[in-house]
Amino acid sequence: MSVKVNDKYYAYSADDAIYDEGEYGGVVTTIMKYLLKSGTVDAVLAVEEGFDLYDAKPILITDPEDIIKSAGSLHCGTLNLAKFLTKYIDGARDFKVAVTCKPCDAMTIRELMRKGRIIEDNVIMVGVNCGGTLPPVPTMKMFKEVYGVNPADVAKEEISKGKLIVETKDGEEKGIKIDELEAEGMGRRENCQRCDMNIPSNADIALGNWGVIGDLAGKATFVEVFTDKGAEILNGVIDEKLIETAEPIEKGIEIRDKINNIMVKQAFKQKEKDFAGTTGDILDVLNKFKKDMSTCMKCYGCREACPLCYCEDCCLETEGPEWVPGGYTPAAPFFHLTRMVHMVDACTNCGQCSEVCPCEIPVSKIFATVNNKVKDIFGYYSGVENDDVPLPFTEFELPDNR
Repeated sequence: MSVKVNDKYYAYSADDAIYDEGEYGGVVTTIMKYLLKSGTVDAVLAVEEGFDLYDAKPILITDPEDIIKSAGSLHCGTLNLAKFLTKYIDGARDFKVAVTCKPCDAMTIRELMRKGRIIEDNVIMVGVNCGGTLPPVPTMKMFKEVYGVNPADVAKEEISKGKLIVETKDGEEKGIKIDELEAEGMGRRENCQRCDMNIPSNADIALGNWGVIGDLAGKATFVEVFTDKGAEILNGVIDEKLIETAEPIEKGIEIRDKINNIMVKQAFKQKEKDFAGTTGDILDVLNKFKKDMSTCMKCYGCREACPLCYCEDCCLETEGPEWVPGGYTPAAPFFHLTRMVHMVDACTNCGQCSEVCPCEIPVSKIFATVNNKVKDIFGYYSGVENDDVPLPFTEFELPDNR
């Protein structure tokens, strides 16, 4: 079989152990194991369950037999693996690595590649469809108070057919409409609610259960190839007979597209709500969020969590003439304005900043609002192909008459 870019398949693992342990056929786990065993990569960067279902932690795997540790989905796993790729693996400068990517992971990795912080030739992005992730602690509270189940008894949760469905260890299922939950301030993280990339088309290959119908429903994964690198990988997995494949049913393709389109429309509605009242310049944004920002205790949490804020010598801690000696941190909003100038053009709305803020400032919403203006003015969309659009504030083109 010769796999090409834009090809689509239904697939499931031929390895019984992986098939049983993984979700929807275990294809992601199978691909990662193949990449390690074949020597295509030196390591796999993924996420595994930590203390419990609500605790996701990054894992760097070098032994193919350990890949099974990363099998399955953790929807409370809100990490952005791009941060670990740059900070702890030096942007894959010294070895090749495969990364399991949510859309925001893939967007951030692409942006860091363009900025020279990650070596593109050394990274393989295996993307997974994502309808949004759940904040761990509020989700545990929601399961207890709204679903009436002990969070410790939850075996699985997923968003399906517009509902957040919870399955307990004894097989009981309960689903509530996700829009009803979010209307009450629960459900997905606020940045996920306005995310309009659910299928990671900026990865090398994307996988998910959307659109798998017929006899393979619930047993296989929908696979789509986006790059030559992805086609080569899938060819290798198929040639080694590690997965079984089937042509996707046309109706299934339509269902997948319909699900994606519905979620994109919901995201744009949320954007209209989040960005309301900020039709003017940057001062309108600051005015809207000045009360929130006034509570900032300048703990540097947002800076530390942000995968796109990577300067080794931060100007916000300088002892030079910019601030008073001793590293005095400027007051809000100047603290956040300084960060905006450095990386708001690259912001991928991953929500890591809001996730760690002890003052519960909607940092992600503030930055996404300004990033939206950058898109409007410069036509630059962070994390995706930009058809040679210059990086705002960094690159420039001379007018035709110069």
